[in-house]
Amino acid sequence: MTTILLEEAGPILADLAKRAESGEAIVLTRGGKPVLDLVPHRRSEPPQDGGLNWEAGYAYLRANGIGNPFPYVAEDFDAPLPEDFLLRPLP
Repeated sequence: MTTILLEEAGPILADLAKRAESGEAIVLTRGGKPVLDLVPHRRSEPPQDGGLNWEAGYAYLRANGIGNPFPYVAEDFDAPLPEDFLLRPLP
């Protein structure tokens, strides 16, 4: 692991980026304390359909004992609230 003062990193940032891309761990410090790590970018791969992986989500819930995450939703769930709902004083 390479440690470099943050103040010294500016002029050699392109070189540090190349070294990080090749797998070297580089820590930038300020006043002797670590400030940030330079690491290569990891591209996260989206699901093949470009959306959410619902089956993986449901599998996670089942593995943690949650069979139905929404067992009940009231019919008036999205009904408008009364006009004075936010104007009532708290009890």
